[in-house]
Order: sequence, then structure tokens, then C-alpha cells
Amino acid sequence: MEDIQDYEWANDWNTIVELFDMVNRLKDLFNHLDVTYLREVEQRILTLNLEKYVCSLQNFIIEKYS
Repeated sequence: MEDIQDYEWANDWNTIVELFDMVNRLKDLFNHLDVTYLREVEQRILTLNLEKYVCSLQNFIIEKYS
């Protein structure tokens, strides 16, 4: 049973890492756009909210397997 839980934890953790990588990639893509200041602020808010959500998922995974 512990092997299954270790496998599930590893899969969940890899997903969290991939999500953080995607948010970073999105931020990088946004940096290459020439947009108005308001759009830039909206992009920052979007990425901050995504980071906040991924952090909450990370905390959930940590609690789930503790």
C-alpha cells in the first residue's frame, strides 16, 4: 500500500512542478508582448492568481500525504 501512495505522491508532486513551470513560461511569454500598461497589470494579476492557486494545490498535496 505504501508503494502505491509513494507513486501517487510522486505523480502529484511532478504535476505541481509542471504547473509552476507553466506559470513561469506564461510569464516569460507575456514579457515578450508589447501591450498597454493596463494589459500588463492584468497579466501580472493573472500570473499571481495562478501562482496562488498552484501554491494552494501544493499545500493540499503536502497535507494529503502527511
